[in-house]
Amino acid sequence: MASTVTPSKDSAAATRPGYGRLLRTRGAWTFLLPGFAARQPFAMLTISIVLLVQHTTGSYGAAGAVAAVTGVSMALFAPYSGRLADRHGQRAVLVPGVLLHTVSGLALTALALGDAPLWALFAAAVPTGASVPQIGPMVRARWGVRLKGSPLMTTAAAFESVTDEFTFVVGPLLATALCTAVDPAAGLLTEAALTLVGGLLFAARKGTQPAAGRDGHARVERVSALRVPGVRVLIVTFLGIGAVFGGMQVSLAAFSESIGEPGLNGVLYGVFAAGNMLSGIACGAIAWKTAPQHRLVVGYTALALTASALWTAHSALLLAGLGLLVGMCIAPALITGYTLVEDLVPAGARTEAFTWLTGAVALGQAAAVTVAGQLEDRLWDGAGFLVPMAGTVLALATLLALRSRLATAPRGRTVARGVGHREPVAVD
Repeated sequence: MASTVTPSKDSAAATRPGYGRLLRTRGAWTFLLPGFAARQPFAMLTISIVLLVQHTTGSYGAAGAVAAVTGVSMALFAPYSGRLADRHGQRAVLVPGVLLHTVSGLALTALALGDAPLWALFAAAVPTGASVPQIGPMVRARWGVRLKGSPLMTTAAAFESVTDEFTFVVGPLLATALCTAVDPAAGLLTEAALTLVGGLLFAARKGTQPAAGRDGHARVERVSALRVPGVRVLIVTFLGIGAVFGGMQVSLAAFSESIGEPGLNGVLYGVFAAGNMLSGIACGAIAWKTAPQHRLVVGYTALALTASALWTAHSALLLAGLGLLVGMCIAPALITGYTLVEDLVPAGARTEAFTWLTGAVALGQAAAVTVAGQLEDRLWDGAGFLVPMAGTVLALATLLALRSRLATAPRGRTVARGVGHREPVAVD
């Protein structure tokens, strides 16, 4: 009897999702380490541009405008970069991409230091943003290849979410330190150098990248990820998440300034980011039994409710507590959305799908920064917190109305992998 029970327990332990098991996946470290180095510049770019352009022009408005052009350009071009990576391979896109980004970043730096007119900075900001390497989506696509429908996919999505959040904690701090302690141009120059070295090292790991083009099902594999109805729903939900990030950045800074404690901004945003990281770690350690589309509805409802309470906070302590709760609600929504891509999108379009979601966050953030800044200037202190509320409530309404499109059962033109983990096939 013992001989039958013991293997069962061992088997259960062996199949339990966890970070230890995830990081023991064969070949994972060969793309994780260079991928981390290559994605770090992504979090340094905006703040590096703001600090450099503000130093050379004396205007935060001009600096914010140049940074916004970079962000919008990245959001618009990222999906096409992902589509090219799906069709031609990640390496074929990364190598010219990192070279273009490096040259564009250096050109933007030179123009800023040379007191070039604002239109010239805008012109350089467009290719700088458009060529930002989409390392995060590419790493997620590589996890999909290595895990292939394993229960570890949720753990991998959580791991990537925590890595992204850690990047967005370290990157701005590093860029700020370089720009203030070394030289105003040091942040952008370091960003360009890290992009070049990290991107080329990541591109060199050809063995772990998804197969390019087709694998026997050309009609499905070459369909754009945007044609999958569930992806369009996820884009809207991720726009709402971007509104939270952008609204929090501006509104926390304005709140800290209004109470005469500008240094408190970093503490408050750190609490918000800590909540995101902690809940992300927890999500990856749980063996979920609930369908991901149901988890997304529940988690996003919690996000909308907590974000809607931010504008009522009138003390730093209360705002820190609400920020922690908002952060804790963001990671589950992000993780579940990325997990759904594995079931909704054919393998040959997943990098593109991931870049649509990443771009949606960036676009929502850029719009929120602009709107929240206007509200803070024109209305009362804390009015910018209305932006996270509006963004998440509108996205939640869309999610509730169209949640059936997130179902992973056969719908429309494609069928997700089923028994035996067969590749998606076309149906009439």
